[in-house]
Amino acid sequence: MTVYHIPVEVSAFAHFLRELAARLEPGEGWYGVFASRDPEGLRSCFDGAEILPWDVVTSLLQDLGETGAGPRTARARALYAAAAAVHDRRPGGAEALRDRREAMEVERRYAEARSRELGARLRTATDAAEAARLGDELAWTQDDHRRAIARIAELTARLAALGGDDDEPAGPSSPAPPPSPAPAVKRRPRGARYAWMDEVEEVQEAVPVPELPVAGSAAPRGARFGAAEAPTAPVPRAAPEVAPEVAAEAVRAAGNAVYALRRLRAQGRSGEAHALLCEAVAGPPAWLPALATELHRAGLGADWATLLWEAASLPPGRLAAVAGALADAGRPEDCDHLLRQGVARPVEELAGACAALHAEGHHREAHALLTAFVRVRPPEDAAGFAAADPHGLVPQLLAAARAVSPTRERDLLHALRVAGLAGA
Repeated sequence: MTVYHIPVEVSAFAHFLRELAARLEPGEGWYGVFASRDPEGLRSCFDGAEILPWDVVTSLLQDLGETGAGPRTARARALYAAAAAVHDRRPGGAEALRDRREAMEVERRYAEARSRELGARLRTATDAAEAARLGDELAWTQDDHRRAIARIAELTARLAALGGDDDEPAGPSSPAPPPSPAPAVKRRPRGARYAWMDEVEEVQEAVPVPELPVAGSAAPRGARFGAAEAPTAPVPRAAPEVAPEVAAEAVRAAGNAVYALRRLRAQGRSGEAHALLCEAVAGPPAWLPALATELHRAGLGADWATLLWEAASLPPGRLAAVAGALADAGRPEDCDHLLRQGVARPVEELAGACAALHAEGHHREAHALLTAFVRVRPPEDAAGFAAADPHGLVPQLLAAARAVSPTRERDLLHALRVAGLAGA
């Protein structure tokens, strides 16, 4: 009987993945998606029998709120590279990579064809519920398509590292996304930035006027959006009235942005589409809830997730303003998702965001930020967080840790004692 001993590099990478998974909620975020889709495959990677694809690793890090340039990402990349290099050099490694790449080519072609089919059906859908279902399925299929492309490139690079690859597939390096529904235009749009200008491009068909979100409307749920149960608000706060002129501007901007994104996605201009989302993040926070509603209605939920990711890196005051706008518009899950993604930032910035939320009366959101922080950051970081305002933050952090688990509260209390802050 042949016994296969797992190399130390593969074992180290698997150990890192298990530590990462231990910090995540099993049924939420991308972790929940992959665990439900392929539990056996995920388990084999956590055991060291296989190497987890890099796109999945980055998705798990994203669940944790890690930025692309964060310390965990750098460590993950180094461990992944070392593990893949050793794993691929085992007997039959090259053949296994070729077989897997061929399977991913089949997956890519299927996702591409399926996306075209769904895009065509979505263009002709008249029932709102059916259009929403098709839009969600299209977003998932487009995600499968992007991941297949990424994995083909990853597998090809790993084959090349083994000493060359003489049967590299001729798959497209940057395929155009499938067409999305959009009204025909009489003249070419001027680029991504025109979506937030006063003038709207002439269209042969009128762009539907979006409805404003109302307080209490539910945000999208499920693993795709990584939404966790919102913690109980320590101090309830009534949503402020939205000025009619602000509401009208939000409606107009949301309609323009969705129309522009459809055009840009249909033409394969993903860079300009991303620039439009970044510009929306930099715009008035009060406009964003209306944009969220329209993006989900148009089947562009992935773009809303990207926008929240970009918003998580805003300066503390702006981050708090966006979170508050989402909470006021009845989108607590989006607000909590944004705050969870923002907890990878330096502790002094997070302390500023927490203070800004309290100053605006968003006490529930401040509690959500602290809960996310103590859930994913080590107790020593929480002690550093508390040092910014020991009298105010120590009891808040302990309350947040208590909401997570008794163990987390005990570990935090120990860290605070070591830092001399337990009696604050």
